[in-house]
Amino acid sequence: KKLDNNLGISDNTNACAELASGDYIALFDHDDLLYPNALFENAIAIELHQPDVLYSDEDKVDINGVAQLPFYKPDWSRDLLYSQMYICHFLVFKKSLFEKIGGYNNKFDGAQDYDLMLRFSEQTDNIYHIPKILYSWRMTENSTSANSDSKPYAQSAGLNALNAHLKRYVKEDAFAEETNSLFVFSSRFPLKYPKPKVSVIMPMKDNCKLSDTCVKSILAKTNYSNYDIIILDNNSEKQKTFDWFEKIKKRSDKIRIIPAKFPFNWSKLNNFGMQYSDADVFIFLNNDMEVISPDWMELLCENAMRKDIGVVGPLLLYADNTIQHAGVVLGMGGWADHVFKGMDPVNYSSPFVSPIVNRNVLSVTGACMAVSRKTIEKIGKFDENFIICGSDVELCLRAYENGFRNLYLSNVKLYHYESQSRDSYIPESDFENSKRAYSPYIGENTDPFFNINLDINSCQPKLKEQ
Repeated sequence: KKLDNNLGISDNTNACAELASGDYIALFDHDDLLYPNALFENAIAIELHQPDVLYSDEDKVDINGVAQLPFYKPDWSRDLLYSQMYICHFLVFKKSLFEKIGGYNNKFDGAQDYDLMLRFSEQTDNIYHIPKILYSWRMTENSTSANSDSKPYAQSAGLNALNAHLKRYVKEDAFAEETNSLFVFSSRFPLKYPKPKVSVIMPMKDNCKLSDTCVKSILAKTNYSNYDIIILDNNSEKQKTFDWFEKIKKRSDKIRIIPAKFPFNWSKLNNFGMQYSDADVFIFLNNDMEVISPDWMELLCENAMRKDIGVVGPLLLYADNTIQHAGVVLGMGGWADHVFKGMDPVNYSSPFVSPIVNRNVLSVTGACMAVSRKTIEKIGKFDENFIICGSDVELCLRAYENGFRNLYLSNVKLYHYESQSRDSYIPESDFENSKRAYSPYIGENTDPFFNINLDINSCQPKLKEQ
């Protein structure tokens, strides 16, 4: 169809879509390259799954035609979309859905695909990911695939599109803000006054030096005010610890020391702590932590209070500022492990998503996890059959299976001086209970928020050996 005038990218595409006679439309940028099997793979997925929207993995091609920088994506992740347009190009969708939402909106030219995907997500979650590279971005001087500064207007358009979606679909006062990385956003869900109460539940036994560092960092750095700290004294024996209890209680009236005189059971301790709390949100925290970001509690709380979110976890760093936790992948190492462990917390999206964008995960670590009282009331407390480890993952899986999305927040940061307060012994029963809980997500039924093309035995994302 020849247009009398250039209507711009959105309206030009709308005019083309009017000519489409198929049930599905496939979008494809003029400077991209399709793999030979791209349409075939989408046709198979449509036949088998009847999705409303489809997307696939991608790579980039340099000026010499050399493929590089593969991006193996997770399955549909709403909160990753709230961080960046990870779906990207070669987007396939039902024509009827495109017509229902009114097609492209030229108000968001420069980020028109992002706006379109956000509006699709308001109508459906029937969004299917094909875990195969089906197209390539051609890396040219004016392409954002090679030069993220080449289209600065796209940054503003993307932010505006996300803001419009959040206010329209989530709540009026929700908003997005820019981060230090181009095309990466932080979505915010402000809390209404009076703000929810948060209880930090922290078990410990002796080793009060660690606890002192943790508690003082909470008191000194937290900019959220409506909280208390419930320290569970699990059979401490040293006079130095009891002296510290008296000293730290005098430091703030937010602190309570609760005796927990029973054998160590991580699950039972946290359930016990909840009995002493009237809070709306629980933050379960190891005592070998140190707060870095002052808004840590605010961000954990505002996301835990979202009605569709189950369990929320932060970015945890080792003392050398490498990553200790940036989400848990089921099946990693045969059981479950932390993806990106030991890597630098920098923005790099190959071969998997960047560790510094928020995204949905099957699980986060119990070293620091936030969950609302309403969610606990729906899914139940920690399974006390787990003694030392595994119940954090099991709780997250229960939340997921009850229709909640679990969330990793990259902009919440704490140091984790891992396992300095206990030995590495794990009872056999924890392995048995973990096997029972994890089995649906291990083997052929993989973690949907990882990618089957990546090595499940490597915490640092890399391709499987062929």
